[in-house]
Amino acid sequence: MALFKRKAKAPKAEGDKQGQMQVLKDAFGLTRKHRPISFLWMALSFVVVICLGIIVGTKLNHPVYFAIISLPLAVLVTFFIFTRQANTAAFLSIQDQMGAGASVLMAIRKGFTTTPAVSVARNQDMVHRSVGRPGIVLVGEGTSAVRALLQDERRKMERFVPGVALNEVIVGDGSGQVPLRKLQKHLKKLPKKLSKDQVREVRNRLKAVGGLSMPIPKGPMPMNRNTKMPKR
Repeated sequence: MALFKRKAKAPKAEGDKQGQMQVLKDAFGLTRKHRPISFLWMALSFVVVICLGIIVGTKLNHPVYFAIISLPLAVLVTFFIFTRQANTAAFLSIQDQMGAGASVLMAIRKGFTTTPAVSVARNQDMVHRSVGRPGIVLVGEGTSAVRALLQDERRKMERFVPGVALNEVIVGDGSGQVPLRKLQKHLKKLPKKLSKDQVREVRNRLKAVGGLSMPIPKGPMPMNRNTKMPKR
């Protein structure tokens, strides 16, 4: 029986490895398309770390030893820069697409459940609804007219789930707005108002409200600045 169990795990490991390689491939392609200069910074960082290691080693009369030690550190620094640039490239690849805010919100793995496009106007202004420990977060994206959609959705939420904390966010680069690349971080920093049981209850009550069917931009999306790699 143990032999069969080991064989059953093998395809999963193979699939995980292929999935990770695909993520790396997608991230590399996005970075090359939207942030080509990042590869120059990666090469420079690698060379700088190696040179610093050699300089320190020379002063301590062990240049070869410190050069060898600095090699894995140089790789680590280069990979860190790559992940940051890949995150930026992922946001750049969808920022002008309809539903980009929903794509970023739905990439949050833990703590929030997002229903995209609970309200949409003819000019493609839209409001998405996320539920988490901070309560209900209404996220609008589009023109300045999206504020009216947010107010309508707020009144709807106050009717369906009265007393639950409501937060409003508008995605954009203007005053009082939250840039797309900072949207996940902004939600995670909101003060927690609900317990896990209360969050579950609010989610269940809002299931009947639902949302609209809409296209979500595809492509690797980062979770936050601490994630290792963007994930589809």
